[in-house]
Amino acid sequence: MKTDAQKTTTHFGYQEVPVHDKSGLVAEVFHSVADRYDIMNDFMSGGLHRLWKRLTVAQCNARPGQTLLDVASGTGDLARALAHQVGKSGQIVMTDINESMLARGRQRMLDEGLVGNIAYVLADAEELPFPANHFDRVTIAFGLRNVTRQDKALRAMYRVLKPGGKLLILEFSRLTLPWLQKLYDLYSFNIIPKLGEWITQDRKSYEYLVESIRMHPDQETLKGMMTEAGFEDAGYHNFTGGIVALHQGYKY
Repeated sequence: MKTDAQKTTTHFGYQEVPVHDKSGLVAEVFHSVADRYDIMNDFMSGGLHRLWKRLTVAQCNARPGQTLLDVASGTGDLARALAHQVGKSGQIVMTDINESMLARGRQRMLDEGLVGNIAYVLADAEELPFPANHFDRVTIAFGLRNVTRQDKALRAMYRVLKPGGKLLILEFSRLTLPWLQKLYDLYSFNIIPKLGEWITQDRKSYEYLVESIRMHPDQETLKGMMTEAGFEDAGYHNFTGGIVALHQGYKY
């Protein structure tokens, strides 16, 4: 089997595209939806994304004074909660490859008075511009499936973690309740694109997002990828019947 680095094409939803084209195509999606990204998340998940993120923050177990990296931070839901955990003596670094999403996240932080312990870096998850052994925790929520070379991104996150540090990946995954699959597919392929058209005037971006979920590795595959990247004690917790999974791994 070819590694991500050896492939010349990759998936963009259900389309097969040249590897070097995917980041640009994904960028167009998020430039298009950035302004209404948060309200769309609430509509799509019925607010459940907030619970999933709270559970992730709780598992992060960050402490005052720690330095945390939030990859593909988007509009900053995780970063906002984690900034309170690390306090003024700690630091959260928000990164995103998409300038529109990062700008939206920065504006939300400023609007809420969160300044002083948050930094913003425009960065590709595959090429994190930070020293090795730098962060106590690395988090990424609903971003890994949009990365072109996921194995490379996992190695980059491993490199910047301190020994004893933990990676947390919150991402859509595979249902563990077979009876729910048909209902989930019906909702995903019929309702979500219509919501996208209504709320963001962009149906195609949400058709891609639904397809990208189906193309993302399942729980056990992603766990294996984390182990390959060097993480130890890799494991996961399923939320809402496997619609979402929280993967965790450590660097010792």
